Amino acid sequence: MDAAIKIDQASRDTLSSGAPLRILGVDPELRFAGGETQVFGLTMGLVRAGHQAELACDPRGRLWERARLEGIECHPLSIRNALDFAAGLRLRNLLTRGRYDIVHFHTSRAHSMAPFARGHARALIVTRRMDYRPNRLFAPYLYNRAVDGVAAISNKVAEALSEAGVARDRLRIIPSGVDCEHFRPANSSEREAARSRIGIAREDFLVGSVGMLEERKGHRYLIEAIAIANRARGATSRIKCAIAGDGSLRKELAGFARERGIAGDIFLIGMIGDARELLDGLDLFVFPSLSEGLGVALLEAMACGLPIIATRVGGIVDIVEDGESGVLVPTRDSKAIGAAMAKLSNEHTVCARIGAIARTRIVEHYSMDAMTNSTIGLYRAGLAKFVPNQGEAKSRCGA
Repeated sequence: MDAAIKIDQASRDTLSSGAPLRILGVDPELRFAGGETQVFGLTMGLVRAGHQAELACDPRGRLWERARLEGIECHPLSIRNALDFAAGLRLRNLLTRGRYDIVHFHTSRAHSMAPFARGHARALIVTRRMDYRPNRLFAPYLYNRAVDGVAAISNKVAEALSEAGVARDRLRIIPSGVDCEHFRPANSSEREAARSRIGIAREDFLVGSVGMLEERKGHRYLIEAIAIANRARGATSRIKCAIAGDGSLRKELAGFARERGIAGDIFLIGMIGDARELLDGLDLFVFPSLSEGLGVALLEAMACGLPIIATRVGGIVDIVEDGESGVLVPTRDSKAIGAAMAKLSNEHTVCARIGAIARTRIVEHYSMDAMTNSTIGLYRAGLAKFVPNQGEAKSRCGA
């Protein structure tokens, strides 16, 4: 009984004083995609805010490598799948030793470890990034009972969780964030260097996109749109397109471009260490996703002051004000993408206006600092929600 009361009193002290928190983020993914960008940025933001933030991640993954280079303490945790009980026990042992205030689960495989952590930290938090409805059998237990708070990165993600039976009062919408000091408009020398790396002439109009080469990213519709636009333009003044990322569709997309006679206009440049290696050289960014929780690559492009075309899907509609901070088009509609590209390629003043509005919107609403501060608020709410008063603690322990 005394031990339980002591833990609850410690939670009260943490809440009332705004004291630094000890936080463990869990992300076992090997690749460094948009989600890992957010985990890394949040961890760095928590440290800058004076908290002790550590990570449990796979030592074979790029998150481990990046975090350790920045001096973040990392604990090895590989998770095979949602039924990896051995990983769950390893996590529980880590939590028993670490005495964390918060454990924050960031990916689907990480979410499955939450039941193992119950009772081994003061509050458990999960972030949901996907805009499709999760499993209706497991979701209510995980999100309503196993954890103390849920961050949804967009309204669409929150709606999908609600449809699966997750209580709305457990959800808080916390959009992804961008480092707006790093992602900023390129100067002339940065622009020339980026275009030189790709092999793009100064006078060419360059469209680009960043994302894994998988079906849900919709790159085939972008390539088809380039074919449509360039058929109308003829042999001169062709639109070029560079796509950064890798995935299972790389060969298929390259063949798709050849079939449409635009292989020389499409550059599949593979994975890049920093999205600015491409963004700095672009005239226009296109985000043709078929589904999207929010879209970190889109946020980064807008922060760089680029005009954007994006599909009207998922959390994208939270970010882009059609006709103001970007142009929205239907999904799977190459003709609409092509028409928007053709129009913007001839309207430089409009492009500059859209890009400026886009950057302002990101700086004001989607910065990494804003995301970090909102997440800290969720942490403290999670700690407060289940801190009983002294009498309740005694009663519960006596029972």
